[in-house]
Amino acid sequence: MDILSPQQLIARLEWRYATKDFDPQQKISSKVWDKIEESLVLTPSSFGLQPWKFISVTDQSTKESLLEHSWHQRQVTDCSHMVVLCAKDNMTPADVDAWLDQLCKVRNVSRDTLEGYAGMMTGFFAKMSAEEISAWSKNQVYIALGQLMAAAAVIGVDACPMEGIVADEYNRLLGLEGSGFSTSVGCAMGYRSMDDKYAELPKVRYDHDHVIKNC
Repeated sequence: MDILSPQQLIARLEWRYATKDFDPQQKISSKVWDKIEESLVLTPSSFGLQPWKFISVTDQSTKESLLEHSWHQRQVTDCSHMVVLCAKDNMTPADVDAWLDQLCKVRNVSRDTLEGYAGMMTGFFAKMSAEEISAWSKNQVYIALGQLMAAAAVIGVDACPMEGIVADEYNRLLGLEGSGFSTSVGCAMGYRSMDDKYAELPKVRYDHDHVIKNC
């Protein structure tokens, strides 16, 4: 397995920025996009429960319909792929069972050996309100967003995370109503325009010692 050097990693993260101006003529190839989707599938989550769904929007008319519910930010329509990251609205014992069934299938273990783990998870959610479970799910989605942007940067794809969207309208337009999932955040993906003035601006970050404490 090829491993990036520490210097290469930092170079890729320095290269990325929240792209404001995408080149609408440049599209992400299916070969590259497949790997980006795999990176989303591989995202870690609390208990491994993966309380999310990711919608990749490439249809131009659909992107245009989302524009007015995105503060008219042109990233939505000019990007190659508009990814909508959705959180699960609720977690039930059936969701826990489905995950444990998948775990048994993949790792070839007996369900009987996981009863303690199952009880811990169901007990965790039983103590939470619907609002708390929704907030927990959204927190997990942001882990996926971070993985998506980092993976894209490593392979040279631009991204722009977008909270400036009307979630209820996204839910309606993307057929999420009644699905058990709701829009949390968007991320436009593609390739930067050579005219994007933000591409070469230095990053504004606090100094290392301001944000990191070693104990």
